[in-house]
Amino acid sequence: MSFDDLLVELQGQKTAQEDPNNVSLDKLFNKSFMSKYSGHDSFAAFLEKGNFQVHTQEDVNNIPDELFDRHVARETSFPDWKSMLETANKEYAGS
Repeated sequence: MSFDDLLVELQGQKTAQEDPNNVSLDKLFNKSFMSKYSGHDSFAAFLEKGNFQVHTQEDVNNIPDELFDRHVARETSFPDWKSMLETANKEYAGS
């Protein structure tokens, strides 16, 4: 499974409540978004920086929220994952 395919699958797991259309994570967290709000040019690089071993949906589900929130706060201009996700959804909807 390619990383892009994984992101598409994972989108439904992490954002079903925020985005009923289930836009893929690679579209939400595109290069422009990641460069604007973080020091990374891709969502994959952001995950790798946190040493998250993401290969399956279960891997993402198993990331503790507190750990992921700390990584988001440290590596982006957002205080937590929910804020990052909401902003990405708003910007994607406005494009």
